[in-house]
Amino acid sequence: MSSFQERLIHSMQKNNSLVCVGLDIDEEKIPPFLFESSQDPFVEFTTSIIDETKDLVCAYKPNLAFYEALGSEGDRILRKTIARIPKDIIVILDGKRNDIGNTAKKYAQALFEELHGDAATVNPYLGIDGVKPFLDYSDKCSFLLCRTSNPSARDFQDLQINNEALYIKVAKTIKKWEEFGCCGLVAGATYPEELRTLRKLMGDNSPFLIPGIGKQGGDVEKTVKYGTNEDGELAVINSSRNIIYASTGEDFAEAACKETTWLRDIINKYR
Repeated sequence: MSSFQERLIHSMQKNNSLVCVGLDIDEEKIPPFLFESSQDPFVEFTTSIIDETKDLVCAYKPNLAFYEALGSEGDRILRKTIARIPKDIIVILDGKRNDIGNTAKKYAQALFEELHGDAATVNPYLGIDGVKPFLDYSDKCSFLLCRTSNPSARDFQDLQINNEALYIKVAKTIKKWEEFGCCGLVAGATYPEELRTLRKLMGDNSPFLIPGIGKQGGDVEKTVKYGTNEDGELAVINSSRNIIYASTGEDFAEAACKETTWLRDIINKYR
């Protein structure tokens, strides 16, 4: 078992939680009062939520697009946000990165060395030469897109190749790549039967990043039942908007804490 998996399990056990809070910064949704009362509203928003939820989660997942859209200011906000996350909580940098050869190497360097992420979401479409630069970081994890949570995932991922869905062939290939480093899967809660199939295929040592709970309507009970391993672990269950935008008032951080607590407890009910 890799050092990443050991750290992830430690984080899950420490806080008795499989919850990952997705950190987006959307100016249209952040409590308006922050732009009047705070000198650094985006940073205050993210760090306040981290401070209120850090004992309830196993991971945080900054969505890089929301930060990059703000240019150099977004880079500053992202770094401030990451710095606030406790060292024993996993940081997943969500950008679905990839390209070939040296470009993939630079993406990996940016995410793992420059931003100090513990894990990243990676597109496997280019094959192993585009993924191995990420896997070369032995203490990190690459969560590879496999069965995504969006409605049009079926457009490509369900395509049949020799009577087998493409997403299954992707998972089987990723399983082979485990010899190079820590491979996780992105598998959506909105497709529970596929999630069950993927857990059986990948086994108990593969970490899963599971989006689709909350606004997308994923079923918590099925997600826990089908997504976790035999020990009820290694499933990182993400919720973003339901938590961080639980309130637009001055109680936004407390509301995020309340929503995170509810999700952690309902997940643990089914573990």
